[in-house]
Amino acid sequence: MKIAIILDPLDDIKTYKDTTYAMMAEAAARGHELHMLMQDGVMWKHGRVIGESCRLELTGDKERWYRIDLPREDALADFDAVLMRKDPPFDMEYVTATWLLELAGREGARVFNDPRALRDHSEKLAIAEFPQFATPTLVTRMEKQIHEFIDAQADVVVKPLDGMGGAQVFRVTDADPNRNVIVEMLTHHGTRSIMAQRYIPEIREGDKRILLIAGEPVPYSLARIPKAGETRGNLAVGGTGVAQPLSARDLEIAVALGPELARRGLLLVGLDVIGDFLTEINVTSPTCFQEIREQTGCNVAALFIDALEKACAA
Repeated sequence: MKIAIILDPLDDIKTYKDTTYAMMAEAAARGHELHMLMQDGVMWKHGRVIGESCRLELTGDKERWYRIDLPREDALADFDAVLMRKDPPFDMEYVTATWLLELAGREGARVFNDPRALRDHSEKLAIAEFPQFATPTLVTRMEKQIHEFIDAQADVVVKPLDGMGGAQVFRVTDADPNRNVIVEMLTHHGTRSIMAQRYIPEIREGDKRILLIAGEPVPYSLARIPKAGETRGNLAVGGTGVAQPLSARDLEIAVALGPELARRGLLLVGLDVIGDFLTEINVTSPTCFQEIREQTGCNVAALFIDALEKACAA
C-alpha cells in the first residue's frame, strides 16, 4: 500500500517510544510505501484536496532514522490510506484539516481516523455518551456551579476540555485556599467551559490506557502511575508506564464502547480508565504501542496495520 501520514515534525519524534514511529516501522517491514506530510501541507487546489508530501524511508540508524525525498503534490485520494496522527491542540487549524480531509474522503481517500468523527468527538466530553461508566462529572464555564460541585464532592480534578499530556490538570479540595484562582484561570473568568470530576483515589494504581483497534480491545493496558507527590499519571509529566492484562471492568467498558466507536470510523481509540471509571476517550493520536510491546511482547503496531490493511481492502 501507499500510505500518507499526517504528523508532527520528524525531528520531534522520539523513535524509542513514539507510537506513530511504531506504525511506520511495521508498515515498512511489510513493504508498504510511506509518505509524510504536515498538517499545513493539506490544501484544496485545482478542485481537489492535495497534500504536499515527501516519500519517507526508515534508515534503521538511531541518530538519523529517516530519509525523505523532495516534496511533491499529490491528491490524497491517490494514496491507499491516509493516517491523521497530528497531536493536539485541537484548534481551528485542526478543525480546518478535518474539513479538508472530509472533502478528500468524498474524492475517494481513505482517512483514518475518520475526519468527521475526529471533529465531532470531544475527547473529554465524549464520556457523557456513556454515563454508566463515568465518575460524577460537571462540564460548565459557570464558576458558581464549579464551586458548588467542589463543595459537594470535596475532592475533585479540574481540567480544560482541549488539553493533552496532563497540561493544566489540577486536583482541588473544598478546603484548598487556591481554588478560586484555579477556577478563574481555567475558565478564563467564566468564558471557557472546563470539566470537573470527582477525584478517583485509584489513580495511585495508574491511569490505564486501553487501546481499541477496529473496535476490539488490545489485551493489555498501560497503567500510567503518577510519580511521588503527583496526581497525574501522564507519561509526559513523569508517570511510569506499567503494562498489565485488562481487568474484568476494563473489558466491560471496552466491549461496550468498541463496536459503536468503530462504526463511526474510529479505527484506533485510546480509552482512559482510572479504577472502575472511564475518564476520557482519545481519538486524535492515541499512544502506548511501544511500551506495551516492550513489556508484554504484544505487537500492537502489527494489530493496527492488520486492521488498516483489512479496512483498505474492504
